[in-house]
Amino acid sequence: MPAKDLDQVVNLCKRRGFVYPSGEIYGGFRSSYDYGPLGSLMLRNVKEAWVRTMVQQRDDVVLIDAAILGAPQVFEASGHLSNFSDPLVDCTVCKRRFRQDQIEDRDCPQSKKGCEFTDARAFNLMFKTHAGPVEGEGATVYLRPETAQGMFVNFANVLQTSRKKPPFGIAQVGKSFRNEITPGNFIFRTREFEQMELEFFVPPGESAQWYDYWCKSRLQWYVDYGIPAEMLRIREHAKDELSHYSAGTSDIEFLFPWGWGELEGIAQRTDYDLKQHAEHSRQKLEYFDQATNERYVPYVVEPAAGANRTMAAFLLAAFDEDVVNDEPRTVLRLHPRLAPFQIAVLPLSKKDTLMPLAKQIHSILGARYMCDFDETQAIGRRYRRQDEIGTPFCVTVDFDSLEDHSVTIRERDSTAQNRVKIDSLLTELSHRLGY
Repeated sequence: MPAKDLDQVVNLCKRRGFVYPSGEIYGGFRSSYDYGPLGSLMLRNVKEAWVRTMVQQRDDVVLIDAAILGAPQVFEASGHLSNFSDPLVDCTVCKRRFRQDQIEDRDCPQSKKGCEFTDARAFNLMFKTHAGPVEGEGATVYLRPETAQGMFVNFANVLQTSRKKPPFGIAQVGKSFRNEITPGNFIFRTREFEQMELEFFVPPGESAQWYDYWCKSRLQWYVDYGIPAEMLRIREHAKDELSHYSAGTSDIEFLFPWGWGELEGIAQRTDYDLKQHAEHSRQKLEYFDQATNERYVPYVVEPAAGANRTMAAFLLAAFDEDVVNDEPRTVLRLHPRLAPFQIAVLPLSKKDTLMPLAKQIHSILGARYMCDFDETQAIGRRYRRQDEIGTPFCVTVDFDSLEDHSVTIRERDSTAQNRVKIDSLLTELSHRLGY
């Protein structure tokens, strides 16, 4: 059962150390969040799952990590300085600002008639700063609004050093920054976020088939990692929604508590980006096919996902409440690769006779998996705590373990327990976890 409302997951995230409001002791900073001990692990797992699928398990994609700060010339060529804006309106009564497409039925705290809006004007979403000791136009730089441009400007470098040829991809995971007018819905829309993007360069005639391939492949990725198919859909953009460079775009959407929202966009960017950077830099960004003696600028298909909102979707889809032994239970049914901890080691007692064995088992398992060591409170409460943070398996070390050299494995979803020899524990858990 997915979360009935966002507050259920937000409260769990704060209580258990997934996500905190940023600068909370100073009253917080709107739409900024800090990832706590569990959230940092889960967000890392989401990104690693993406890299595993998009890079590690393929032979036609390479990974780069481009700079966050960028020169104005890069974003002038990409069109961000002139086109990267939202229509902004102001309420003349309460002085709040909104995107024009989000002003229906807005309550005004100062007027019973509701907000009264100005005409719309363009609001550029780029964050600008200065590099060097002197401020001025010559020192202006920008925080990147997407990771894509770092892949386009490095196209020639990657082509030369990786020995790839179209179709091939350049992937990147990293921070992006957008001065959103109306951020909100927890970590769904923030001004600082992480993206998982692929620029897949293809011969122009193959663009449509690769676009179809990536739409299907990316949708299946979310299902494979635990989101029910009925909570996902692909929505193709209408012609009036398309970016000026796009020959076709589709969004993979998730059914959030507030409605359908975008997880990932898959776009046919044609050859717009490479041609723009080639023109502005006066460098050739093309591919020479020796087999056909043909020189061309590749087309690009771009699957681009937000790591933070993807993590939110996995949390919402995994959130469940049931009854175990006549007691209500909250459980996160996370895929094992996404859970902050794959295993928790639970010594039944803190006595010196038991703790060395428990620590030894934790050390063995921790060499391969992220392992919690939970020694506080009664064993039943510890099980509930591990269920609530999504730990797939608990390993209980009791006094019988000293005699029979066995431990109890307890499974999160079914709560089933069985006894396993310590010598075969790692093998058994790797079989159950699937890796």
